[in-house]
Amino acid sequence: MKKLSVILLSTLTAPAFADVPEKEVIEIEGRKMNLIGEAISASQGIVGKQEIELRPMLRTGDVLEFVPGMVVTQHSGTGKANQYFLRGFNLDHGTDFSTSIDGMPINMRTHGHGQGYTDLNFIIPETIEKLSYKKGGYYADVGDFSGAGSAQMFTSSQVDNGEAEITLGENNFLRLLAMDSSELANGHILAAVEYNENEGPWSDIDEDLSKTNLLVKYAQPLADGQLSFSFMGYDNSWNSADQIPSRAVEQDLISELGSLDNSLGGESSRYSLNVDWQNKHWHASAYAIQYDMKLWSNFTYFLEDEDNGDQFEQVDKRNIFGGQLHFIEHSKIAGLDMSNKIGAEIRYDDIDEVGLYHTQQRNRLGVVRKDAVKELSTAVYWENRISWSDNLRSVFGARADYYDFEVKDLAGTNQNGVDLSANSGEQDDSLASFKGSLIYTLSDDWETYLSAGQGFHSNDARGTTIQVDPSDASAVSQVDPLVRSFGYEAGLRGFITEKLNTSVALWSLELDSELLFVGDAGNTEASRGSERKGLEITTYYYFSEQLSADFEYAYTDAEFSQNAPEGNHIPGAIEHVLQAGLNAKFDNGLFGSVRLRHFGERPLNEDASVYSGSSSIMNLRAGYAYDKWTFVADILNLTDSQDHDIDYLYESKLAGENTAVEDIHYHVFEPRQVRFSVSYQL
Repeated sequence: MKKLSVILLSTLTAPAFADVPEKEVIEIEGRKMNLIGEAISASQGIVGKQEIELRPMLRTGDVLEFVPGMVVTQHSGTGKANQYFLRGFNLDHGTDFSTSIDGMPINMRTHGHGQGYTDLNFIIPETIEKLSYKKGGYYADVGDFSGAGSAQMFTSSQVDNGEAEITLGENNFLRLLAMDSSELANGHILAAVEYNENEGPWSDIDEDLSKTNLLVKYAQPLADGQLSFSFMGYDNSWNSADQIPSRAVEQDLISELGSLDNSLGGESSRYSLNVDWQNKHWHASAYAIQYDMKLWSNFTYFLEDEDNGDQFEQVDKRNIFGGQLHFIEHSKIAGLDMSNKIGAEIRYDDIDEVGLYHTQQRNRLGVVRKDAVKELSTAVYWENRISWSDNLRSVFGARADYYDFEVKDLAGTNQNGVDLSANSGEQDDSLASFKGSLIYTLSDDWETYLSAGQGFHSNDARGTTIQVDPSDASAVSQVDPLVRSFGYEAGLRGFITEKLNTSVALWSLELDSELLFVGDAGNTEASRGSERKGLEITTYYYFSEQLSADFEYAYTDAEFSQNAPEGNHIPGAIEHVLQAGLNAKFDNGLFGSVRLRHFGERPLNEDASVYSGSSSIMNLRAGYAYDKWTFVADILNLTDSQDHDIDYLYESKLAGENTAVEDIHYHVFEPRQVRFSVSYQL
């Protein structure tokens, strides 16, 4: 790849940094942490380990619902990445929301199933020490997929008590967990392993989930800081019950828990090595990730091929290498407190194969597209903070990103007789982004924010070099490699006597090009620019050390910014999201949490002639800890709601139908189920 060696060298030797506030490193109190004087917007926050442990979760991906306004759903099997919604985005599987764990990126660029694919199934929730979220594009240290925001997860280096846990539930659900840490040399080593089986509630598919996760982490003091090494391993296979057309249920062809193609599913694995060192001023990390995925889907049944059906296989096989180096310096200017942080990042995706195949019963019938991709990104950024008085401070940030794409066609002539060699090519792009915030502290309890910033998302590398359509050899327009977003926000935060933590944000976001889910392709494609604006309210109230309540509400108005005959509504943009919970942890060993999540109706097409229904679900956790034993009961979908996880509107064709039919395709909530867990402290 052109310029690769030069860019690698210049990036790794550039001055760099990370701002890890000392307060965050030393004590992690989650929602009870007072961010007044620390935060730069009303839309950022921290979630601690205790809060994560109290919440009942159906899936690992539900951990992102700790981000206020975020909705996490699923339209396919348990092993597939979740569906995410935030700030009027149907984020599909992760577009426009950046996620990372211990400094390693989770979003997959140029992925076989969709740009920004965010699969959290490799994470063991009990190992998460802290989740830090930042909504909006006001933060210099967040780059790609940052339009709606970001979430950074950090794993524990040690635990006070090891544990062994077994969870049993309906549909032959089984989960085994073992986690412990001990002293080793001058530090601590932590090991955690998770094994999960599940048949699922579907009427004609045994989900046959088989998932294994492993985390081994060693940490020790070094040079006034902490050095850690970690290994994460993940292997999973599953069968899928995908979204189904409404007419198939209405015609009694299947039930709401049924499937029209029972050979869908996937296999995935992820292995990573990570080294990280940080102190008060420096933060350096490097990582290597090996990732594989095969995914079989069928969204349109017999629309394209009346004889063999429309099932397809998506393949992704890659290695990812990268790292970051950050430095922060505190000083004074004209007697005013000031800090500057400077940083550099690099990421290199070496994709051996990203492909799409036509299949039947998971057997390949032909190749639609198959490519090898090399994608490099580098970035440098600077953030300046000045305290102008006891009440007023400013934050200014600048960021420069450079991307280099190299796409090589591996298919030659595909099953449609199209020569795809013209789709090989090279492309590069760069982007400068500027961000700023003014923060005024009204009192020890209240703070106001005014923030603005530019963000961006990268597009699939294959779209930047494409020349011919794989289906019919027609000419295709290339997409911009990097797509700009711009947002601004006014906010208010209150933290009163450690009882009330509340924030209000009025925000707006403009995006140059929307990424939309395409049902018959199973991925995303670039569309028109868009505009969003909204209101978010979050409140966490602590009645006592034992009892707390939380309330989160988000309103969004979203539409395309460029007029078109088909209409200007954004399909899948949720207008109303509400989450509320009551949490308890008593001194006598009893603890529990009950939660409600509601997301409202949303347009399914551009002219808003078809809407989805609203969806509400409640989950309950009740537990008792005695001596070294802990007993937990989770009731998921407490009211046995039959609302939908997801709704799409697109054309499909069933066996026996003469023409295509535009229909709502949906995935229903999993029925009420009970799971029991028993754990023992080691």
